[in-house]
Amino acid sequence: MRNLFPTANEAQRLLNELPKHLRLMAQFSLATGLRQSNVSYLRWDQVDLERGFAWIHPDQSKSGKAINVPLNNDALSVLQEVQGDDVHYCFVYQGKPIERTSTKAWHAALKRAGIENFRWHDLRHTWASWHVQRGTSLQELQELGGWSSYEMVLRYAHLASHHLKRVAGNVDGTTGTNLVQSQKKKSPAISSEALSIMVPEAESIRSNNLLFYSG
Repeated sequence: MRNLFPTANEAQRLLNELPKHLRLMAQFSLATGLRQSNVSYLRWDQVDLERGFAWIHPDQSKSGKAINVPLNNDALSVLQEVQGDDVHYCFVYQGKPIERTSTKAWHAALKRAGIENFRWHDLRHTWASWHVQRGTSLQELQELGGWSSYEMVLRYAHLASHHLKRVAGNVDGTTGTNLVQSQKKKSPAISSEALSIMVPEAESIRSNNLLFYSG
């Protein structure tokens, strides 16, 4: 898995360089996080545009469990654009499901977009990374992505650390820091007038002590 994923601007550059049939599939993948095979063979009878949901049957998912896919606005826009292209499948090219995505056109688009070492499956990782960076919890991500175990989404945990800043202050004031601050507030301040009296007296005592010890 890549350590760094394209920003939204970089992803948009890639989409702009892709031929239409791959661009629409890539857009849908970035919007839903679905694996390539699930997008390639997504049928219209698996989509409810009115309710904004799609579903992946157990025999189509890697985990062997059904996946309910909530469709956000970006995903719905893509499906509306391809609606009518084919009776059975959502994404087709020359009348057939788009089975191969890592084609010459894909690699040429990556090169023109200035993105290196990026596979089609990294669209799913990018989707997951963007979600976590925008505050989606790992538990929610697991459900959205259809991962079979929580351990599978822990790879994205480091991307969520900055969100903990929001709650880091919940324990402010429960340690000795507050005690030190309160003690400082209780200590009376010494005025400049008192200092003007104390300093000469201290010097006088110091001088007398020196004379005493020298004698």
